[in-house]
Amino acid sequence: MTPRFLRPPRLAPGSRVAALSLSSGFVTEVMGRYRAGVRQVASAFGWEVVPAPNALRGPDFLSANPQARADDLHWALQNPEIGGLVSIIGGDDSVRLLPYLNLDLIRQHPKPFLGYSDSTVTLMQFLRAGVMAYHGPALLTDLAENGGIHPFVVEGVRRVLVEDRPFDLHPAPEWTEFRQDWADEPGQEVRRPFQPGEGWTWLQGEQAAEGHLLGGCLEVLDMLNGTPGWPAPGLWEGAVLALETSEEVPPPQQVGYWLRNYAAQGILARAAGLLLARPRGYTPEMVEDLYRWVRRVLAEAGRPDLPVVANVDFGHTSPQLTLPLGGLARLDPVAERVTVTP
Repeated sequence: MTPRFLRPPRLAPGSRVAALSLSSGFVTEVMGRYRAGVRQVASAFGWEVVPAPNALRGPDFLSANPQARADDLHWALQNPEIGGLVSIIGGDDSVRLLPYLNLDLIRQHPKPFLGYSDSTVTLMQFLRAGVMAYHGPALLTDLAENGGIHPFVVEGVRRVLVEDRPFDLHPAPEWTEFRQDWADEPGQEVRRPFQPGEGWTWLQGEQAAEGHLLGGCLEVLDMLNGTPGWPAPGLWEGAVLALETSEEVPPPQQVGYWLRNYAAQGILARAAGLLLARPRGYTPEMVEDLYRWVRRVLAEAGRPDLPVVANVDFGHTSPQLTLPLGGLARLDPVAERVTVTP
C-alpha cells in the first residue's frame, strides 16, 4: 500500500520562516549573501526569514555541536510564531544529527521544510515521520540568486508552498552553472550568464504511472544508507524516485553502482517511476554514459517498463524546481508530461 503523508499548512504573506544551519555554518563567511536571501524572500513571497538560535554561530561551533543543529530544528517546529523552515546551505555531515532528531516532534508540529543537497538527510526524516517535505532551493543558493530570485524558482516554490492545486512540471527555459563569488557584495546585483534550456529526455517507459515522490541527492543518500535514518521498505513502495547528483560530479559508473544497490534492496522493483536531475558538471559524453548506465541497471533489475525522465531541473542546478516529497507525481511518457499534486 502506498504510504500517506501529512501535508504541512501552506505559507502566506507575513509567515515567519526559520533559517537553519543543519549542515554547515559557512553562512557567517558570506553574510552579505545571507542578507540578500532574506531580502529577496521577503520581496518575492512576503515571508520574514528569522535565524534559528544557533544558525549564525559559525562553522567551528556547529561542526562541534550537531545536537545544537538538531535543537534548532526542534525549536522551529515547536515555536508557534514559526510557519516554515528553510535550509541556509548544504554541507556534508547532516547524518551526524540522526541521534538527536525527534521524529515525534516533526509529526506533532508539521511545518514545511525546504532544502536540498545535504538536507536530503533531514527531508528523509520528515518522510519517516509521515510528513511531506520539500526538495528545493536553499537560502544561499537560488533564494539569494544574483540580481533576484529567478522567476522559474519563484513559480516553483509558490506552487508547492503557497498554492493548493495540482500542476505540471515544465523544463526551465534557461540554466547556469556559472560560479559567482558570494563574498562579492556589489556583484550580488549582477545577473549570472545563463544558457538556453534543452528540455528533458525521456529515457524509457510506455505506460503512465503514479506514486509519491521520494529521493534527494545520491551522494547523501549513500551516506544515509544503512543508518537508522534510512527509510523502511514500506516508504519506498510505489515511489517515484527523484534522484540528483552534486557538484562533486560522481562518474556515471558510480551512479550505476548506487542504482544497483537500490535494485538489490528491492527499491527499483517497487518503484513507480524515476525523475533524474540534470547532472552538474557533466560533459555531453558523461551524460550519454549516465543514460546508458541507468537503462542498463533497470534492465538488469527487470524494469525496462519503468518510466524515466532525465535532465529535470532540480537539485544542483539553477534555476531549480521545488518537489513536494511525499506528494503525488504522475509520469506520462507518451504525453511527455509530469503532473504533481502537492
